[in-house]
Amino acid sequence: MDTSFFDRGVETMAREQLRALQEEKLAGVIDQTYARNRFVTDKLDEAGASPGDVRTLDDLAAVPFTTKGELLDAQADGLLSTNCTFPESAYTRIHQTSGTTGTPLRVFDTAESWDWWGRCWGFVLAGAGITSQDRLIVPFSFGPFIGFWAALGGAKRVGALMIPGGGRTSVQRLHLMADLGVTAMCCTPTYALRLVEVAREESFDLSRIPMRATVHAGEPGANVPATKTRIEEAWGARCYDHAGASEVGAHSFECEAQPGGTHAIDSEFIVEVVDPTTGDPVAHGERGELVITNLGRIGFPALRYRTGDIVRIDDTPCTCGRTFTRFAGGVIGRADDMVVVRGVNIYPAAVENLMLLHEAVDEYRVTISMNKEMSVIALDIECHSHADEDRTVAEVRSTFETALGLRPEVTSVPRGTLPRFELKSRRFFVT
Repeated sequence: MDTSFFDRGVETMAREQLRALQEEKLAGVIDQTYARNRFVTDKLDEAGASPGDVRTLDDLAAVPFTTKGELLDAQADGLLSTNCTFPESAYTRIHQTSGTTGTPLRVFDTAESWDWWGRCWGFVLAGAGITSQDRLIVPFSFGPFIGFWAALGGAKRVGALMIPGGGRTSVQRLHLMADLGVTAMCCTPTYALRLVEVAREESFDLSRIPMRATVHAGEPGANVPATKTRIEEAWGARCYDHAGASEVGAHSFECEAQPGGTHAIDSEFIVEVVDPTTGDPVAHGERGELVITNLGRIGFPALRYRTGDIVRIDDTPCTCGRTFTRFAGGVIGRADDMVVVRGVNIYPAAVENLMLLHEAVDEYRVTISMNKEMSVIALDIECHSHADEDRTVAEVRSTFETALGLRPEVTSVPRGTLPRFELKSRRFFVT
């Protein structure tokens, strides 16, 4: 298969060589941060370890986990976090998490670590087959959320023409894409579908845009089958998934072979999968929480960071030829997002897949009431038109009954009732 690589030698390296590379970089991170980075120093001291004791992946397993709560506490004393290795003058960028679920976490990058972010995004874009022949738009209004900032560095690495799409309405962005002949786009899955909705409302013909690849991050979706199908059919382009986090970096991507999952960038990260409750390693093939150690961000390192993302390692070789770790289905969900309704485990991504099987549904909201003797799942949906409502309500209810064994309360609400999202969506509520 003709598959693009960002660094073919690294991406097809034997697993033993990859492990050696990871351990070499891990030793470098420890040596450069111990006694300079208070957070890392405290972690090793807590484990009773000196820098010379952490040289292998097995050694790393003895270092305590890092949690988001700990990183939030580390920023309480002032601008810089205790997880900053260098003085303030060494840092050239500051971003923060979106803060949709609590206090935003500030993250800091030096010029070197920001260049590393761009390298990671180089794997992401090249994995989707994006090259110097592409015109790449990022329809994202740049702010303190790290979002797609690093996609600019990735575009530079693969030589694509990067077109900023901020400061415009969705309609203006569609016309810009058509005028400039955009061939690739980076955005959340939700916003890709929002642009489709706007195009329909404005009678804008999406075929005017020669789109061939869309790369998505910020939320699960691009590996949710119904979402991927809807994006690809609407845009006439291949849809690619990518995952990352402000705290650790851009850590995984989907290749052109699209085997139904993503590759971790093993040359830049060490990944572990653990039981969300006990923290013990789980066997390959079992679901667990993704734990990440980054290897190229000396100024703001992450040692065994608990991401909260649920993944499952698939050891089956990928037809693309990469030897990087593969996550079946990408990020399946969040450890803290799963709810149990009448004995049924429910993840938001699974609900999204069921909702988007119904073409008439433009937007939806899920509310699960847990404060009654019998939990209730309620679905509000917006349809293309009033004529679709009754049929779609019945079909959505039937889909949930068949797939989950639950009979939800489904309500069709007037168009414009539910919010639209440019970045991360929020459709799942538990009361």
